[in-house]
Amino acid sequence: MTLKESVDPRTSLAADRTSLAKYRTQLALDRTLLAWIRTALTFATFGFGLVGFFRAVAQTYKTPEAVQLHQAAIHMGVALVLIGITALLLSVISHGVALRKLRRGEDVRLSTWPLSITVAALGSILGLYGLWSLFYR
Repeated sequence: MTLKESVDPRTSLAADRTSLAKYRTQLALDRTLLAWIRTALTFATFGFGLVGFFRAVAQTYKTPEAVQLHQAAIHMGVALVLIGITALLLSVISHGVALRKLRRGEDVRLSTWPLSITVAALGSILGLYGLWSLFYR
């Protein structure tokens, strides 16, 4: 029996599958980054839309209440834009770290504090602040 005959054919199949698994993982990481880009753009767009809507209300009605709503909308809008920028920056960093590990052959592990929880917490805090300022200002 020669050395060539003693090599298990499953070894080459496993190497091919590993290569394909890395490729599929990279594609999944890219899709995740694209989803975060959409999420960040949604936050920012909603922030700008909120400010624009209440600016139009303040210009139309010119009452102290409308001006106060416009000022509050500016604060909420800026906060939404900042949450969007933060989510985008953190997702790009996370994507880069995961790709670097994947290319080095290291294990890509789940993070202990996912970005989604961070963004959800920031959105919740912003929503609670908005409710508080609506009723207690």
